[in-house]
Amino acid sequence: QLQLVESGGGLVQPGGSLRLSCAASGFTVHHYSLGWFRQVPGKEREGVSCILSSDGKIYYSDSVQGRFTISSDMTKNKVYLQMNNLKPEDTAVYYCAADQWSTTCSVNYDYWGQGTQVTVSF
Repeated sequence: QLQLVESGGGLVQPGGSLRLSCAASGFTVHHYSLGWFRQVPGKEREGVSCILSSDGKIYYSDSVQGRFTISSDMTKNKVYLQMNNLKPEDTAVYYCAADQWSTTCSVNYDYWGQGTQVTVSF
């Protein structure tokens, strides 16, 4: 059974950093497109960053480009999101997702974690 479990969320002051982790089981992360998405109540879920399995390309949304870094560790079967210089507008529930065939950073991924809350505030 394919499963994704996020961790690492929390409360951080503006300008601070957090690293989110996503532990995968039931599949090998290297063979799937992997992504981090976020959602604020009342708004649509949006793609933050993805690693595409088709060509290895990495995508970042304009709002996080230069501040966030996505990575994966095949030995641990995990994917990470390093978030630096956090801003209040980064506050959201962050989700890890995976899809075997996707070639985009799309909210249509097949498999999702339960989400972890990130709050950026004084």
